[in-house]
Amino acid sequence: MRKCGCVLLAPGVEMTTRKHASTQSRAWATLFSIEVAMDIPDFITHYHPAQDPPFRNLSDVPEQDRGAVISMLVERRRKLPGFHRVFGVKYIPMRLATEEKLRSLFVAAGGRPQRLAPHYFVLGASKWFEGLYPSTRKVVIPLADLDAATTSITFPDSFAAMRLGPDYGVPPEPLRPYHEQAFLLSDLPDLVASYGIPADEPDADYSNYAKEVFEKYIEVQVWDDAPVMKSVLEQ
Repeated sequence: MRKCGCVLLAPGVEMTTRKHASTQSRAWATLFSIEVAMDIPDFITHYHPAQDPPFRNLSDVPEQDRGAVISMLVERRRKLPGFHRVFGVKYIPMRLATEEKLRSLFVAAGGRPQRLAPHYFVLGASKWFEGLYPSTRKVVIPLADLDAATTSITFPDSFAAMRLGPDYGVPPEPLRPYHEQAFLLSDLPDLVASYGIPADEPDADYSNYAKEVFEKYIEVQVWDDAPVMKSVLEQ
């Protein structure tokens, strides 16, 4: 855990400490020069079903195969207890539109993505994500191993933060000051100081999570294969 050296901002007040991402990995410790009481996890976690390899992004599936993949995921959830993740015919179009908007915001903030779609993580750990599958595995990467130029952050999940749900039949989230923004690693201390970290609890019943207000975790997107492949080889 790292101590957050930052000033608490009132909701809706724009951060003034945003820095442009550099092409070099930014040393994580340099972001925390003052110790205060707020702890920030110093790692990110990617969760995946034990039956599947990690980092299987549906956006990477060839267009002609996407329908069959979604049908398989829907059938698996129907037949096997414990598979709670919801997929449907509008999932991939919504995912692609969300990633396009997120990527554009990240580039505007100074990011330099190396992929069209990112690899997805949560900041720290997530009991909610662990409970999404009957058997869950994870890949953990230290924040110190990330390149600031290819790492973005949304609060919370990018589906909720990008606010495209109503275009695809998903109820709108209540508007929050951190929505429709792609944050940089250098924004993380102020982000957590301003809004905290969402409560980390699994759902007692996952059946309706896609239609509920979704404030479960801070999501981290890695727009580069290099740190991901390194972590897989090491773990």
